Amino acid sequence: MTADSVEKPRLEEGFLREVVAWRRDLHAHPELAFEEHRTSQKVAELLRSFGLEVETGIAGTGVVGSLRRGTSERSVALRADMDALPILEENTFDHCSTIPGKMHACGHDGHTAMLLGAARHLSETGGFDGTVRFVFQPAEERDGGARAMLNDGLFERFPAERVFGLHNMPTLDVGKFAIRSGPLMAAVDTFGVKLIGTGGHAAFPHQAVDPIVLAAQVVSALQTLVSRNVDPIESAVVSVTQIHGGDADNVIPQEVELGGTVRTFLPAIQDLIERRIEEVVAGCCQAFGAGFELDYERGYPATVNAPQETEVAAASAQKVGDEVIRSIPPVMGSEDFSFLLQARPGAFILAGNGDTSHLHTPNYDFNDELIPWGVSYWATLVRDQLPATG
Repeated sequence: MTADSVEKPRLEEGFLREVVAWRRDLHAHPELAFEEHRTSQKVAELLRSFGLEVETGIAGTGVVGSLRRGTSERSVALRADMDALPILEENTFDHCSTIPGKMHACGHDGHTAMLLGAARHLSETGGFDGTVRFVFQPAEERDGGARAMLNDGLFERFPAERVFGLHNMPTLDVGKFAIRSGPLMAAVDTFGVKLIGTGGHAAFPHQAVDPIVLAAQVVSALQTLVSRNVDPIESAVVSVTQIHGGDADNVIPQEVELGGTVRTFLPAIQDLIERRIEEVVAGCCQAFGAGFELDYERGYPATVNAPQETEVAAASAQKVGDEVIRSIPPVMGSEDFSFLLQARPGAFILAGNGDTSHLHTPNYDFNDELIPWGVSYWATLVRDQLPATG
């Protein structure tokens, strides 16, 4: 039997209605990073009802379900994220958030539901030889739940040779998948700068060291880091997103604070920009006779798909999808699945969510039409990775 002739998993309507119900229940009860207590309890209860071995409390609210079939010692990990965002939902459908100021605006409710659906489907139908680790991760949106699970011994306690992840993608048609080998999503760093001048009366600026004028110079100078320091063939973003300073129209303030974000794909570019930010700030402050304090924090690393695992994921998606785009341009957003890819070879794939609102907006909702495609992809990937020998 050739790869193109492999039969797609058949998912019954009643089964899919149950998965949709799980998804909408999760959407109605969003929980923020490391607060996913109800969510993880529901996930654990469902996994146990499917007959899986279940461990809870990993990195606080993480859950891992293990499903074994056959005699092979091979294993693969599949990951879904569970946390919501601090956004006030503006939708009015029946399953909208019941918690003001919190909503599933990134589709993690759908990711969790699809992986639960795959766990149930594989438990009932088998067709593989080895162990599947269903990893339900807290705190993807902030605080690095993937890193926290790794620090809590994720792959030491639940060995897996490879790890795979999936994220919905608005504007990409349902039934289509997108992936690329190498960097898929950017590393994200943040910086904060306190510019320290000498305050004074606005009528006598010559007696002060004005941090507001200095801030304007620093912001302008930072815009040259990408255009005049980074190889034009490479990609990077430096954005100043916050300026705070001053309380009165006749007072030159003592201090101004700036904040922003840096997005890069290559570690060398990340190092370059971190170094140049400090040099630019220091140079501007020296010219103005001011001081500064700089806080630069590295966040999630770049999400880098391994070549072999990228091909594996794309081939499995091709069996169930209408189309697989194998060379999607890199995305400047970030993902803490990147930590898992640093620990094990693997791949992260994007699945079409259709013509919906964009991620992280108050009108977003996961498209339930994606559920059969996601469940089928996970089941096919497992069977491709852990083929039954019988």
